Amino acid sequence: MKKIFFILLFGFTFSYANSLNAIALIVNDEPITVFDIDEKVSQTKKNKSDAVSELIDEILFNQEIEKRNISVDIFDVNNHLEKIAAQNGMDLYTFKSIIKQKYKDYDAFEENTKHQVLKQKLAQKIIRGKLTIATDNDLEIYYNNNQNIFKTANKIHVVQYTSKNKQELLRILRSPMKESSAVLKNAIILEHSKLNSQLKFLLNDTKVNTFSPIFVANKQFVSLLVRKKEGESVLPFNEVKQKIFNV
Repeated sequence: MKKIFFILLFGFTFSYANSLNAIALIVNDEPITVFDIDEKVSQTKKNKSDAVSELIDEILFNQEIEKRNISVDIFDVNNHLEKIAAQNGMDLYTFKSIIKQKYKDYDAFEENTKHQVLKQKLAQKIIRGKLTIATDNDLEIYYNNNQNIFKTANKIHVVQYTSKNKQELLRILRSPMKESSAVLKNAIILEHSKLNSQLKFLLNDTKVNTFSPIFVANKQFVSLLVRKKEGESVLPFNEVKQKIFNV
């Protein structure tokens, strides 16, 4: 997206001001003030040059969205999330429940997703008719050149916490040293090759000495404390082929 915007920059005029409280530059008649730049630096911790570049990108992006009359609603967001959930062997409800546990501010996650969908719609309009569909050979080249992305542990040592009472399970997860008769603990070793898609998704994304999000299994609430990840292998091409195609 950034490269596209830089191409669009030809013909834009920037006006620089001397006063700290004045307009620093103008992009297609839309001003960026020194205050805007300082605020972006404070928010992103980037240097001023990168902050200015990001502000320009944001303005150009919003102008293109408005010019092409592109919008995103909750149905677009859910459709996007549903596709991601399906790629990981889950329905939308299960996927959302996991995301809500991982992100304290789900509204911020949803807003970020909305922005990603806007980017996709804009890209589709810009490159429509010029897009070359990736072949299987293209996908294999990407897979072979990026195998570190597809590495996973062969065996995962976990402590399984189970309970029929979700609130009691949450209480124990917050204070693992405490005991509860309503929560059962069991140390087990899981083999990645034998896990279902949901567990693979959860455990690949759960670091050692941290709990996985809570999920439901056998009519009980379950969370896994990852103690150790043993061995390492690359996921087979056929298992990640669809994800690579989406990339």
